Amino acid sequence: MIAIANRFRGFLPVVVDVETGGFNAATDALLEVSAVLLGVDADGDIRATESHRFLVKPFEGANLEPASLQVTGIDPYHALRPALDEGEALRRLFKEIRSEVKAQGCQRAILVGHNAFFDLQFINAAVERAKVKRNPFHPFSSFDTATLAGVAFGQTVLSRAVAAAGFEWHDDRAHSSLYDAEMTAKLFCEIVNRFRGVYEA
Repeated sequence: MIAIANRFRGFLPVVVDVETGGFNAATDALLEVSAVLLGVDADGDIRATESHRFLVKPFEGANLEPASLQVTGIDPYHALRPALDEGEALRRLFKEIRSEVKAQGCQRAILVGHNAFFDLQFINAAVERAKVKRNPFHPFSSFDTATLAGVAFGQTVLSRAVAAAGFEWHDDRAHSSLYDAEMTAKLFCEIVNRFRGVYEA
Protein backbone atom coordinates (compact mmCIF):
# COMPACT_ATOMS: atom_id res chain seq x y z
CA MET A 1 0.00 0.00 0.00
CA ILE A 2 1.44 3.35 -1.04
CA ALA A 3 1.74 6.01 1.69
CA ILE A 4 0.12 9.37 1.08
CA ALA A 5 3.55 11.03 1.37
CA ASN A 6 4.86 8.88 -1.48
CA ARG A 7 1.77 9.40 -3.60
CA PHE A 8 2.18 13.19 -3.60
CA ARG A 9 5.98 13.62 -3.57
CA GLY A 10 6.17 14.35 0.15
CA PHE A 11 3.18 16.70 0.19
CA LEU A 12 0.07 16.20 2.30
CA PRO A 13 -3.07 17.33 0.43
CA VAL A 14 -5.33 19.38 2.70
CA VAL A 15 -8.73 20.40 1.38
CA VAL A 16 -9.57 24.02 2.16
CA ASP A 17 -12.56 26.26 1.62
CA VAL A 18 -12.93 29.89 2.60
CA GLU A 19 -15.93 32.17 2.81
CA THR A 20 -15.17 35.83 2.24
CA GLY A 21 -16.58 39.32 2.02
CA GLY A 22 -15.72 39.62 -1.67
CA PHE A 23 -13.30 38.49 -4.35
CA ASN A 24 -10.25 40.64 -3.64
CA ALA A 25 -7.92 38.92 -1.17
CA ALA A 26 -6.03 42.16 -0.50
CA THR A 27 -9.05 44.20 0.57
CA ASP A 28 -11.97 41.87 1.36
CA ALA A 29 -12.55 40.07 4.64
CA LEU A 30 -11.80 36.42 5.32
CA LEU A 31 -14.91 35.26 7.23
CA GLU A 32 -14.62 31.47 7.50
CA VAL A 33 -11.93 28.91 6.85
CA SER A 34 -12.32 25.14 6.94
CA ALA A 35 -9.89 22.34 6.25
CA VAL A 36 -10.32 18.61 5.75
CA LEU A 37 -7.34 16.36 6.47
CA LEU A 38 -6.78 13.25 4.37
CA GLY A 39 -5.26 9.85 4.99
CA VAL A 40 -5.08 6.36 3.52
CA ASP A 41 -7.62 3.78 4.69
CA ALA A 42 -7.15 0.02 5.18
CA ASP A 43 -7.97 -0.62 1.53
CA GLY A 44 -5.35 1.84 0.32
CA ASP A 45 -7.83 4.53 -0.74
CA ILE A 46 -7.48 8.18 0.18
CA ARG A 47 -10.25 9.34 2.51
CA ALA A 48 -11.13 12.30 4.70
CA THR A 49 -10.02 11.79 8.29
CA GLU A 50 -11.01 14.91 10.21
CA SER A 51 -12.35 18.42 9.64
CA HIS A 52 -11.66 21.81 11.21
CA ARG A 53 -13.67 25.02 10.92
CA PHE A 54 -12.96 28.51 12.21
CA LEU A 55 -15.15 31.61 12.02
CA VAL A 56 -13.09 34.72 11.41
CA LYS A 57 -13.55 38.35 12.40
CA PRO A 58 -13.09 40.86 9.56
CA PHE A 59 -9.68 42.51 9.82
CA GLU A 60 -9.60 46.22 10.57
CA GLY A 61 -10.66 48.18 7.50
CA ALA A 62 -11.81 45.07 5.63
CA ASN A 63 -14.24 45.49 2.76
CA LEU A 64 -17.53 43.57 2.96
CA GLU A 65 -19.49 43.32 -0.27
CA PRO A 66 -23.25 43.08 0.38
CA ALA A 67 -23.67 40.69 -2.56
CA SER A 68 -21.12 38.27 -1.09
CA LEU A 69 -22.76 38.36 2.34
CA GLN A 70 -26.14 37.69 0.76
CA VAL A 71 -24.78 34.58 -0.96
CA THR A 72 -23.10 33.19 2.15
CA GLY A 73 -25.73 34.31 4.65
CA ILE A 74 -22.97 35.39 7.03
CA ASP A 75 -23.53 38.25 9.47
CA PRO A 76 -19.91 39.07 10.38
CA TYR A 77 -20.84 41.11 13.45
CA HIS A 78 -23.59 38.93 14.92
CA ALA A 79 -23.33 38.98 18.71
CA LEU A 80 -23.50 35.17 18.96
CA ARG A 81 -20.95 34.48 16.23
CA PRO A 82 -17.89 32.87 17.94
CA ALA A 83 -15.31 34.34 15.58
CA LEU A 84 -11.55 34.68 16.07
CA ASP A 85 -9.10 37.23 14.76
CA GLU A 86 -7.77 35.92 11.46
CA GLY A 87 -4.25 35.46 12.85
CA GLU A 88 -5.50 33.33 15.74
CA ALA A 89 -7.78 31.30 13.47
CA LEU A 90 -4.93 30.53 11.09
CA ARG A 91 -2.48 29.70 13.89
CA ARG A 92 -4.93 27.17 15.32
CA LEU A 93 -5.65 25.68 11.92
CA PHE A 94 -1.97 25.54 10.94
CA LYS A 95 -1.11 23.76 14.19
CA GLU A 96 -3.51 20.95 13.29
CA ILE A 97 -2.16 20.74 9.76
CA ARG A 98 1.51 20.74 10.81
CA SER A 99 0.77 17.94 13.26
CA GLU A 100 -0.82 15.87 10.50
CA VAL A 101 2.03 16.61 8.08
CA LYS A 102 4.44 15.18 10.65
CA ALA A 103 2.23 12.19 11.46
CA GLN A 104 1.91 11.27 7.78
CA GLY A 105 5.66 11.53 7.17
CA CYS A 106 5.22 14.43 4.77
CA GLN A 107 7.39 17.49 4.29
CA ARG A 108 4.72 20.10 3.65
CA ALA A 109 1.01 20.57 3.01
CA ILE A 110 -0.46 21.44 -0.36
CA LEU A 111 -3.85 23.13 -0.64
CA VAL A 112 -6.68 21.37 -2.42
CA GLY A 113 -9.60 23.58 -3.35
CA HIS A 114 -12.39 24.06 -5.84
CA ASN A 115 -10.93 26.97 -7.78
CA ALA A 116 -7.95 26.61 -5.47
CA PHE A 117 -6.25 29.84 -6.55
CA PHE A 118 -9.03 31.80 -4.83
CA ASP A 119 -8.68 29.98 -1.49
CA LEU A 120 -4.88 30.10 -1.54
CA GLN A 121 -4.89 33.83 -2.30
CA PHE A 122 -7.05 34.56 0.74
CA ILE A 123 -4.98 32.30 3.00
CA ASN A 124 -1.73 33.91 1.86
CA ALA A 125 -3.11 37.44 2.22
CA ALA A 126 -4.32 36.74 5.77
CA VAL A 127 -0.97 35.16 6.67
CA GLU A 128 0.83 38.27 5.51
CA ARG A 129 -1.56 40.68 7.26
CA ALA A 130 -1.43 38.84 10.57
CA LYS A 131 2.28 38.03 10.29
CA VAL A 132 1.57 34.35 10.89
CA LYS A 133 4.71 32.23 10.93
CA ARG A 134 5.17 28.59 9.90
CA ASN A 135 2.55 28.47 7.18
CA PRO A 136 2.41 24.74 6.32
CA PHE A 137 1.13 25.27 2.76
CA HIS A 138 3.19 25.49 -0.40
CA PRO A 139 3.03 29.21 -1.29
CA PHE A 140 1.80 28.84 -4.88
CA SER A 141 1.23 25.19 -5.85
CA SER A 142 -2.19 23.63 -5.33
CA PHE A 143 -4.60 20.95 -6.54
CA ASP A 144 -7.68 22.42 -8.22
CA THR A 145 -10.74 20.18 -8.18
CA ALA A 146 -12.51 22.35 -10.75
CA THR A 147 -9.83 21.31 -13.24
CA LEU A 148 -9.70 17.70 -12.05
CA ALA A 149 -13.49 17.34 -12.19
CA GLY A 150 -13.55 18.88 -15.65
CA VAL A 151 -11.22 16.13 -16.83
CA ALA A 152 -12.82 13.29 -14.86
CA PHE A 153 -16.53 14.16 -15.15
CA GLY A 154 -16.90 16.98 -17.65
CA GLN A 155 -18.17 19.27 -14.87
CA THR A 156 -16.46 22.27 -13.28
CA VAL A 157 -19.21 23.65 -11.00
CA LEU A 158 -18.82 22.05 -7.57
CA SER A 159 -22.45 20.97 -7.13
CA ARG A 160 -22.57 19.39 -10.58
CA ALA A 161 -19.18 17.73 -10.20
CA VAL A 162 -20.18 16.25 -6.85
CA ALA A 163 -23.39 14.87 -8.37
CA ALA A 164 -21.48 13.48 -11.37
CA ALA A 165 -19.14 11.71 -8.95
CA GLY A 166 -22.15 9.95 -7.40
CA PHE A 167 -22.64 11.99 -4.23
CA GLU A 168 -25.66 13.93 -2.98
CA TRP A 169 -25.48 17.71 -2.99
CA HIS A 170 -27.65 19.88 -0.71
CA ASP A 171 -28.10 23.46 -1.89
CA ASP A 172 -29.33 24.56 1.53
CA ARG A 173 -25.97 23.62 3.09
CA ALA A 174 -23.77 25.17 0.42
CA HIS A 175 -21.66 28.29 1.06
CA SER A 176 -20.68 27.04 4.48
CA SER A 177 -16.92 26.62 4.38
CA LEU A 178 -17.17 23.30 6.22
CA TYR A 179 -19.78 21.78 3.92
CA ASP A 180 -18.03 22.95 0.78
CA ALA A 181 -14.66 21.69 2.04
CA GLU A 182 -16.08 18.29 2.96
CA MET A 183 -17.77 17.89 -0.43
CA THR A 184 -14.62 19.05 -2.21
CA ALA A 185 -12.70 16.43 -0.23
CA LYS A 186 -15.11 13.70 -1.34
CA LEU A 187 -14.70 14.83 -4.93
CA PHE A 188 -10.90 14.95 -4.73
CA CYS A 189 -10.65 11.53 -3.08
CA GLU A 190 -12.99 9.97 -5.64
CA ILE A 191 -10.90 11.27 -8.54
CA VAL A 192 -7.56 10.31 -6.97
CA ASN A 193 -8.77 6.82 -6.07
CA ARG A 194 -9.96 6.21 -9.63
CA PHE A 195 -6.35 6.67 -10.77
CA ARG A 196 -4.89 4.48 -8.06
CA GLY A 197 -4.19 1.57 -10.40
CA VAL A 198 -2.18 3.83 -12.67
CA TYR A 199 0.27 5.17 -10.10
CA GLU A 200 0.63 1.87 -8.24
CA ALA A 201 1.43 -0.05 -11.43
